[in-house]
Amino acid sequence: MKRIHYTAIPPTSFNSDTAAGVSGRVVIGKADGARNFCMRAFEVASGGHTPKHTHAWEHEIFVHAGTGEVYGQGKWHPVGAGSVVFVPAGEEHQIRSTGDEPLMFICLIPSGVPEL
Repeated sequence: MKRIHYTAIPPTSFNSDTAAGVSGRVVIGKADGARNFCMRAFEVASGGHTPKHTHAWEHEIFVHAGTGEVYGQGKWHPVGAGSVVFVPAGEEHQIRSTGDEPLMFICLIPSGVPEL
């Protein structure tokens, strides 16, 4: 069993033209022996965003804190603490923080794909 606080894992920061103000952590992954899924914790700073992208695997997302928007099916959808989002494989998507506080979410992906 693994039991830690997510902040015990050093974050990987993303700041570029395509992603701004994003910090991600692999909190459970292949290094832990997880053979089916990878759990990642992300924080997106106020005004920040993930890249707009698509890939061959699905995402399951739980928004823990903050407010923001998720791009999918050609439009933006509001999200906040407690929101759940399913992004099917092949769907273009992006997440941005629109509130004064960081947007924090958990994202699950299948094992075997890039963890971060």
